[in-house]
Amino acid sequence: MNKAEELIERRKNVVPRGVGIFNPATVGDANGATMTDANGKELIDFAGGIGVLNAGHCPAPVVKAIQEQAEKLIHACFHVATYEPYVALAEELVALFPHGEHTKVMLTNTGAESVENAVKIARQATNRQAVICFTGAFHGRTMMAMSLTSKVAYKNNCGPFAPEVYRLTFPNFYKNHDGLSEEDFCQRELQKFRKALANTVSPQNVAAVIIEPVQGEGGFHVTPKAYLQGLRNICDEYGMLLIIDEVQSGFCRTGKWGAYQYYGITPDLSTWAKSMGSGMPIGAVIGKQEIMDAAVPGTIGGTYLGNPVSCAAALATIQYMKDHRLNERAIEVGKIVHERFKNLQERCDAIGDVRGLGAMNAIELVMNRDPQQPDSALTAQLVENCFKRGLVILSAGTFKNAIRILSPLVITNEELSRGLDILEEELLKLTGVNAEPIV
Repeated sequence: MNKAEELIERRKNVVPRGVGIFNPATVGDANGATMTDANGKELIDFAGGIGVLNAGHCPAPVVKAIQEQAEKLIHACFHVATYEPYVALAEELVALFPHGEHTKVMLTNTGAESVENAVKIARQATNRQAVICFTGAFHGRTMMAMSLTSKVAYKNNCGPFAPEVYRLTFPNFYKNHDGLSEEDFCQRELQKFRKALANTVSPQNVAAVIIEPVQGEGGFHVTPKAYLQGLRNICDEYGMLLIIDEVQSGFCRTGKWGAYQYYGITPDLSTWAKSMGSGMPIGAVIGKQEIMDAAVPGTIGGTYLGNPVSCAAALATIQYMKDHRLNERAIEVGKIVHERFKNLQERCDAIGDVRGLGAMNAIELVMNRDPQQPDSALTAQLVENCFKRGLVILSAGTFKNAIRILSPLVITNEELSRGLDILEEELLKLTGVNAEPIV
């Protein structure tokens, strides 16, 4: 048994199986877009810690900021003593993500905490209880967040779930267009939403609608622009708050600081985490001042929220993203991946769809080119085969039949090409297609 296998066995002995293994990799150290496993083998990282490492593994300025802050202050609790890193990070986030004329920020530890607190704020601001969410959504694994999450496999025997949660159909153009143009499809789906306000939940009871501009765990489905704009109008019409969940899509992943910035809308509240701190536990709820200030003192917060070391990491990460123009790099990476996937789709009938926004790209694997026949088995085998070749990838989607690309944006073109070569070669082998030389 080698060191990697031994580490996995030790894990099985002491860690409950409910803490899932999404990829059989191990890691000892990492830098940029590569990891070194317990055996000393180099792995190309297309998972990015599930979207956490847009700025790469261990960026030097972030490591330095963590070290320097840890020498000065590791913890005080922001409720007990106000400190500079929290306030400075909040000011930076306000500058990046203005929500109306005056914006305020609450820091959290995780994306799930951001969602939990956004719902509490929305309910206090509106004096309403109901929250509308969507099929395919993932908003976390804490109880309210899990109630909002769509995938039932993540929820087995965890209930009862939070009440006053209403799930409507996500506008999935790929699977449900029925021959309509995207514009007509969006109009039809918005009409369905309006009907739900008449026969499912009254808008007078709805505190908020929460939606991901690009669904993460749901399979990287991009919300159509006209739909999100129409949803913004409906929320305004009925006084419902619009919460945009940017936990996986934020901080340069799509080629903008936030994916909502493609849509020409302003959220009432938004939730953030993952790549905000290069792996340190940090997240945020950002919102319009009058909404954020509706929360009664003591109803939001926590012991570790906005930890000074995590704040320092986030500030350094944001500056690193600016210095290395990672929004522009995301567009470049996304273009390379998208073109490779489209070319591969022409040769491989197993690829039903190629989709994404910026560097948030995915392929969906199906049988017989049919969107309604997900090929989960092929996807799982592809993840395993790529790992054996030194490439770490992740599946996604309700049926785990999508391969998502979340490589660090600092990845070199050579590393990116090498990883895509492996993915392509292994998929073609599994589907019995003769691989042609890669140009």
